[in-house]
Amino acid sequence: MRHFEMDKLKAQGGSVGQSKYHDSAIKQVCGNANYADDNPVPQGCLHAYPVLAPITSGTITAIDTSKALALKGVKRILGADDVPGKLDIGPVFPGDILLTKHLIQYHGQPILVVVADSHETARRAAKMVNIECQQSTPVLDIKDAIEKQHWVRPPHSLNKGDSAQAIANAHHQLKGDINIGGQEHFYLEGQIALSQPDNDGGIHVQCSTQHPTEVQHLIAKILNKPFSFVTVETRRMGGAFGGKETQGAPWACLAALATYYLGCPVKLRLSRSDDFRLTGKRHPFYNQYHVGFDENGLIEGADITVNGFCGYSPDLSDAIVDRAMFHADNAYYYPAAKIQGNRCKVNTVSHTAFRGFGGPQGMIMGELIMDDIAAKLGKDPLEIRKLNLYRPTRDTTPYHQTVEQHILKDMISELEQSGDYWARKDAIKEFNKHSPIIKKGLSMTPVKYGISFTVQHLNQAGALVHVYSDGSIHLNHGGTEMGQGLNTKIAQIVAHGFGVDFEAVTISATRTDKVPNTSPTAASSGTDLNGMAALNAVNTIKQRLIDFIKEHFEAPEQSIEFKNNLITFSKGEISFSELANLAYMNRVSLSSTGYYATPKIHYDRAKGEGRPFFYYAHGVALSEVEVDTLTGENTVTRVDIVHDVGSSINPALDIGQIEGAFIQGMGWLTCEDLQWNNKGELASFGPANYKIPAIGDTPSEFNVKLYNSANPETTVFRSKAVGEPPFMLAFSVWSAIRNAISSVSDYRYTAPLDTPATPERVLAAIEQTTKWQQEQV
Repeated sequence: MRHFEMDKLKAQGGSVGQSKYHDSAIKQVCGNANYADDNPVPQGCLHAYPVLAPITSGTITAIDTSKALALKGVKRILGADDVPGKLDIGPVFPGDILLTKHLIQYHGQPILVVVADSHETARRAAKMVNIECQQSTPVLDIKDAIEKQHWVRPPHSLNKGDSAQAIANAHHQLKGDINIGGQEHFYLEGQIALSQPDNDGGIHVQCSTQHPTEVQHLIAKILNKPFSFVTVETRRMGGAFGGKETQGAPWACLAALATYYLGCPVKLRLSRSDDFRLTGKRHPFYNQYHVGFDENGLIEGADITVNGFCGYSPDLSDAIVDRAMFHADNAYYYPAAKIQGNRCKVNTVSHTAFRGFGGPQGMIMGELIMDDIAAKLGKDPLEIRKLNLYRPTRDTTPYHQTVEQHILKDMISELEQSGDYWARKDAIKEFNKHSPIIKKGLSMTPVKYGISFTVQHLNQAGALVHVYSDGSIHLNHGGTEMGQGLNTKIAQIVAHGFGVDFEAVTISATRTDKVPNTSPTAASSGTDLNGMAALNAVNTIKQRLIDFIKEHFEAPEQSIEFKNNLITFSKGEISFSELANLAYMNRVSLSSTGYYATPKIHYDRAKGEGRPFFYYAHGVALSEVEVDTLTGENTVTRVDIVHDVGSSINPALDIGQIEGAFIQGMGWLTCEDLQWNNKGELASFGPANYKIPAIGDTPSEFNVKLYNSANPETTVFRSKAVGEPPFMLAFSVWSAIRNAISSVSDYRYTAPLDTPATPERVLAAIEQTTKWQQEQV
């Protein structure tokens, strides 16, 4: 097959690089975009709801379902013994139980599933089931789990050089720790699945999932059927953020189990409060560091431990803690380093993927260390950050991957000037001298984020492209649309490849019977993987058309060009629609699958070294905040961002992703406070007691610029991933809050500040700073 050089193809102009609107935007604004719960309920559809464990840890001694079964409309109650296949639905490692029969490991763990004629009846009946239990003492504190070495998976470490010796020999040493809060996904569309028998004796499931293939496989496994027995379809999700990578599977499995026994459609939709209680969150972490550095602040050795609060089962925690370890350096070079990662088992719901996938919880260590070194030496934190950046000859990560692209220095310099960093810094210091209550803070933080699944086999994708004889194009691929604009970008890629208008491409729902064995839409890799697979399918069809033109019109190949809906060649031109029809009449195949696997990546876990990432995405953010020292409240007043998306496929979508990710990251670091009570019950289970950022929390001045730099690696049209990296730009807000608090002591002391930096925690840090100041007198 002829290789179509992407740089040349992009230079011809077309859809790629244009700000096309999201393919569902108009439907969403008008309320016409269908989600799983909007589709018409099939005739005879029943509704399912789980029966939940009333305790956090213990064993089941008796179950009485008589009252529930007596309720009018209840059709059946299913339990673990009714599952014909596997009960364990762990996505990678065993441990995630669909329905528990004996052992209860977290509060609300599903035990049974009620099937009834309405959602309300099923939910009411589920609450009528009486579960008797023998309680045991749960493990709820991460430090308790660490002390007991209570792990869901074995610890892992990265080692480069002799960090202990490097730290011991350093002119200065520092130690510190931080508690990092979790985060609720709070997608607008909750967990839902509709299962129904198909016309061929199998089961068809429509559900809100980032990973249709995994849902297909798990349903087949619990039913003891081949994968081909199940078809899973996802048209769009109302948000996901990682919360539907594995967490959508249990509800689809339960709906399918009910369909299997009752032979009719079954819908399962969780209430919002139960969605909070029963689904995993971003992992909370407890991290520690010990670093050695010289008199200028240059790091010479680092010893970092990251401890993930994983919940009761492995889920994806092994890879999540791995990514936290891989990003504990952020953008900074550690000449010698030891990074230890522990996967702590506690009696809560199993925590899971969330935008950044452990990266943020590791990356914050780099920023914490930079701020603490600056405070120790009495220097500006930005100077310490710039001093420790990766650069040529200082380019090897703790996992022995070479950092090959060094653009952060230039990006920081650009933002220093455009954001007027130094003048504003001086003005803020002057303001704080004369403002006893409101204190301002300013901070600039970089991001270096690795792109690829750390589980190697997931770095592959498939696509299916049809060209109809009228020139219209049908596109299907293995990625899922959750609002991020993936379908729009891939349609642009296909249109650009054929040299036709964007509107010529129609996108259809992701289905396991169209593109099989897909990977989850996660790790920011949706466009990288599925876009390249789609482009490969386009190139296959395009080569057939070129070969046909060469023969039919006797035109040399080098003269053939696809552009502006026309194909021009040495002897004339023909429209794309005319060519499609002519090719069809001459029996040329106009359909092709496409496949792509990410090259170059590898990781030797035993050695703790390799190249887990194909490339890195970069960004820099400058944030200004105001902190009320009487209440602890904070306001973000201005944000300036320069972000590296390579050669952008759709600048408008990319900027939207950057803005949204930043605000979500800001929420994680400031106001989203997950709380469990001392019994292990989630106390923050709804919008009344869990606060996400609102439009009023958006900075009044919010400037976002795309950095002009093509990806040096051969990605689709030299673009870069944009879903996760901007999330971590919000560290600039947390760091700016610390900077504002430090002004209370005239910047002589920087107090620890756990996340989220709620008013209570900010006040505690102010009190600690004031106490330190008094002790110096």
